[in-house]
Amino acid sequence: MTLPSSLFPRWLRPAGLAAVSLLSACSVGWSEAHDWVSPAPARSEVVRPLPRPTGPGWASALWAGPQSGPPANPDARDCDRAPQAVELDGPGDGQTARRERRERYRGDAERDDGDRRADRHGAAKAAAESAAVAGGAPSESAAAVRNSAPAAPPLAQADERTLAGPAPSRPRDEPVSAGVVDDNADFGAYLAYRARNEHLPVRARDVQERYRLTVHDAAGRPVADAQVSLHADGRALPLWARTDAGGQVWLHPGVMPGGAPALMEVQVRKGGTVGRALLQRGQRDALQVRLDRDLPLQRARLDLVFLVDATGSMADEIDKLKRSMRSMADQIARLPSRPDTCFALVAYRDRGDAFFVRAHDFGKDLDAFQRSLGALQAGGGGDYPEALNEALHTAVHRLSWRGDGATRLVVLVADAPPHLDYGAPWYDDDMQGALARGIKLFAVGASGLDPTGEYVFRQAAQYTGGRFVFLTYAKADDPSSGPGRETSHDVGNYSVESLDRLVVRLVREELARRPAG
Repeated sequence: MTLPSSLFPRWLRPAGLAAVSLLSACSVGWSEAHDWVSPAPARSEVVRPLPRPTGPGWASALWAGPQSGPPANPDARDCDRAPQAVELDGPGDGQTARRERRERYRGDAERDDGDRRADRHGAAKAAAESAAVAGGAPSESAAAVRNSAPAAPPLAQADERTLAGPAPSRPRDEPVSAGVVDDNADFGAYLAYRARNEHLPVRARDVQERYRLTVHDAAGRPVADAQVSLHADGRALPLWARTDAGGQVWLHPGVMPGGAPALMEVQVRKGGTVGRALLQRGQRDALQVRLDRDLPLQRARLDLVFLVDATGSMADEIDKLKRSMRSMADQIARLPSRPDTCFALVAYRDRGDAFFVRAHDFGKDLDAFQRSLGALQAGGGGDYPEALNEALHTAVHRLSWRGDGATRLVVLVADAPPHLDYGAPWYDDDMQGALARGIKLFAVGASGLDPTGEYVFRQAAQYTGGRFVFLTYAKADDPSSGPGRETSHDVGNYSVESLDRLVVRLVREELARRPAG
């Protein structure tokens, strides 16, 4: 989004990573004959140049409403592929409109570059003239330059915007403090929060009724990434999930359209083995399924997506992400589990901007990922909501997520809610899709995120088993006040640390839940 700098001073609100999330347990059938783009074949040789985005090339099913079957299973074997970038057009966009936007954007960039060169030339000229007359009378050329400059207006006549100056930026090396809440751990407080904010214009889903399912193998080890489905009267119900790294998942029958039966069978599939349990609605006991075979231990595999709002007001966050990405990646690589990590980037703006949604698929080459991130510039926006619905759908359904056993995380970094006036896809459908594909969302709210945005971020994070992260300041309503412990968000009982460390800690805690292997 783009807002007057006087309303939301620039920050330090991050983006230290931070990309799903998430939402539609309904997209395609179990068969391989689905409409989604197939993952690109793995390639051992990595192409170094930054990829240029290709045309949309995505099926019209991207805009289709919920379907009766679960999303396709994550099935990419690896991410050792050449960098790949794809752009998605906004509704109604055609090649002509897209070309005009890019030409306009390129022209603006060239003019900005020309202005910067002119400024540098002028500064160099002034410095040379100053050096030439140092210690003596001003030269005629220096006097001419000085006399040709317009006089500054009297202070009383100065434009208010000129006096205000640009929004204060935080020092580049100053830490960004952030808090985090786990709405599943303090579920009662979360339900109270929802009740206080039921007036907000969101797509609410009923999550008051929830059941924890844990899955273990014959040796008693947690089973990660097991496929979970619900059945009644001989038919599959529209609720799917996959267990997380600790073999656990929360099931919310109330989200099913038309309501859920009183008695359901929970089926768990992993490695050709099927386990079952009965779910009686209203029961107080957690669900437990024990598979009748030992499952092999695997090295930790991490698929990590940064889902970034790239509109004008996010310049500080994007800059922070660029500067901190390598440090965070190095810290993740040194975690005790030594994960095999793949990175992806999904950036989004809004209709009419230079791009709508731009996705860089998973890859192992951190340098290539940094080049993709380094080429990302904040711009566009205009109104407050942005194309988060479409970007989240892209992150959940269009990337080449790896299959069996991978830990799948999206770090969303944004300061605005989604447009709810654009039609499908909807974020609440895709948070169900994320759960069905075993994707957790960690939503980072940058400064300026309003109550609607907070609700959406927390809603998607809670449903997928993630966390809500938010920037904190010395003064709650003043991002320019520097790092601190205060926030304007409707949260309590939260911990605070630097954003970079917090993101790495969340990844570490997630990977630590898996059985050693």
